[in-house]
Amino acid sequence: MRKLTYLAVLEPSKDGYGVYFPDLLGCISYGKDIEEAQQNAKEALELHIYGMEKSDGELTQPSSKLDSNEVAGCIVVAITILPDLTKYEMENKRVKTNVTIPSWLKELAEANQVNFSKLLETSLIEYLGIKSNPR
Repeated sequence: MRKLTYLAVLEPSKDGYGVYFPDLLGCISYGKDIEEAQQNAKEALELHIYGMEKSDGELTQPSSKLDSNEVAGCIVVAITILPDLTKYEMENKRVKTNVTIPSWLKELAEANQVNFSKLLETSLIEYLGIKSNPR
């Protein structure tokens, strides 16, 4: 399984720690303490990389070290993620969708204990001719 490791900078503030990744413009986070900042940094990195890969963005190569003048007074930590696992989780999470059907049909289905979600999922898979998860 693919691993990516980027350096995160935890910048102390009066309320906690701001987090940014010098190699990934716009990938930022925050935590009230160091532990929360690292945890939130990992989540931010996972979502940022997922978004970039989904939109065919080019990933920058991770730096192995940072200029000490630029991070003076900050904490630098390596954050490692498994982007393929994040992709799997994001693309297989359950999402809510609304459908419109006649009320009599809904009442009859409920009386017969129909699982609407399972029925819709199964029907869509069959309708679209999906043999296995395309992702």
